[in-house]
Amino acid sequence: MIGIIDYDAGNIKSVEKALHFLGYETVVSREAEVLEKADKVILPGVGSFGQAMENLHTYGLVSVIQDMINRGTPFLGICLGLQLLFESSEESPGVEGLGILKGEILRIPSCPGLKIPHMGWNSLHLKNDGRLFADIPEQSYVYFVHSYYLKAREPEIVKAETTYSTTIHASVEKDNVFACQFHPEKSGRLGLKILENFAALGKEDF
Repeated sequence: MIGIIDYDAGNIKSVEKALHFLGYETVVSREAEVLEKADKVILPGVGSFGQAMENLHTYGLVSVIQDMINRGTPFLGICLGLQLLFESSEESPGVEGLGILKGEILRIPSCPGLKIPHMGWNSLHLKNDGRLFADIPEQSYVYFVHSYYLKAREPEIVKAETTYSTTIHASVEKDNVFACQFHPEKSGRLGLKILENFAALGKEDF
């Protein structure tokens, strides 16, 4: 069973629908005892970094997330869920992220001819043998919706990059923690394959 963390962020339903399409059982919850029984867990979301962290604290989910990751549960952050795994964001100065991974979230620089937020399809440059990208071709297109981007502090955890005004760390992996800035659930057949690759992981893989 795949747990989906409900913390009043947007886009939870589309992740749930994509997993159901692939044939996986899911549970959407903010209850610790429910999420801790899941084989793997997803933190989706669109919205504000600061509000999201406030909600995670309000619902007592910060320690739940940390405990699940420390126990080796495969964990996937999507879009805002990726950003929350890091230390801070320019969107919400002074607000601490989960700090599971090292890096910062920065505003996409203005660039003539490019709109912010970045909304649309961009190709991925794959690197460092990401497990999410097994059988995914180089330069595959995936769907993004964001105004802020990740600059990871550990180059080796970056498994995919894209370019939109600047180099964006589009996906990271470290041990049992995975994250995508793009939306695999909205990225067609290849996006579903990425979700399938995550769903196929077990604790024995780490």
